[in-house]
Amino acid sequence: MSFPDPQPQAARFAQALLHWFGEHRRDFPWRRTRDPYRIWVSEIMLQQTRTDTVVPYYERFLERFPDVAALAAAPMDDVLKAWEGLGYYRRARNLKAAAEELVARGLSTLPDDFDAVLALPGVGRYTAGAVMSLAFNRAHPIVDGNVKRVLCRVWAVDDPPAKAPAQRWLWSTAEVLIPAGSAGQFNEGLMELGATVCTPRDPSCVACPLAQMCVAGRAGNPLDYPRKAPRKPIPHLHVSAGIIRRGRKILISRRREGDMLGGLWEFPGGKQEPGESMEECLRRELREELDITVRIERPFVKVKHAYSHFRITLHTFLCRHSKGKPRTLECDEVRWVLLEELDQFAFPKADRVVLEALKEL
Repeated sequence: MSFPDPQPQAARFAQALLHWFGEHRRDFPWRRTRDPYRIWVSEIMLQQTRTDTVVPYYERFLERFPDVAALAAAPMDDVLKAWEGLGYYRRARNLKAAAEELVARGLSTLPDDFDAVLALPGVGRYTAGAVMSLAFNRAHPIVDGNVKRVLCRVWAVDDPPAKAPAQRWLWSTAEVLIPAGSAGQFNEGLMELGATVCTPRDPSCVACPLAQMCVAGRAGNPLDYPRKAPRKPIPHLHVSAGIIRRGRKILISRRREGDMLGGLWEFPGGKQEPGESMEECLRRELREELDITVRIERPFVKVKHAYSHFRITLHTFLCRHSKGKPRTLECDEVRWVLLEELDQFAFPKADRVVLEALKEL
């Protein structure tokens, strides 16, 4: 299909957006700085996470790790603990790895160099463009979900944005629209418009500064855009975990660095296989991962949790250690710890729910 040419409306688009943003911009701590490090941290945190959730994490993280050097020097366990609850923990591991790379190059912050920033661990085209435009006011585009929605509605783009041709059009359009000398303000304004006015389910078209040029809005069908690609069914997994006690201590294990949620601690267990009961699953997983056997006393809490591409139900059981010294067959580390010590460790969100329930026993 052919895509519309945004060039004839670029100047009008930018002028209307910048005027609106000047009057309606929300105040966030990362908007009070042009420090590349602080902007980078905020952009990584804002990936897949709501803005109001990010604010307290951002402020605590920067208090603990105020610059690249502090982040590079920090133990990984401290970084993961500061990130606990934000999810998508690979972001935190990549932040620390990138900080270490910068320090190794003799840099105290992110450089004014798109390719150099793009080459850092965990940085893609969007994040590199955000750092370059927001910190250095360079004319690099950014395309997130909010930007895609605004552009697809203004020009009534018929291709789903996930398709490669639409992706190319979105990035080239976002770049064409940037006005000279105002890249940072423009990019922030475009994201802000999508977040507060051109929202997914209830757009406020009457309050939109682009209403007169928005094809979907003028046709009365903004909710038809962006076009949706067919969705695949979301897998649902059942996972067992044991709260394994020996005296007053509880056994926890640390996930391997290369695995999902790598570096975080958990109550040991694993995924149910076909034909297994949850108790059978737990006994098998503990043999395979730790080479131990336990006596299962009773079911404890069930926790439902959604990740980006699948959902789980975590079935937990109160257990007593029976036999075997725990071995790190499928994890990086194991520890016996007191209940009151568990708050010192970084756990995934589902395990954190279990931990809070344990405190009520």
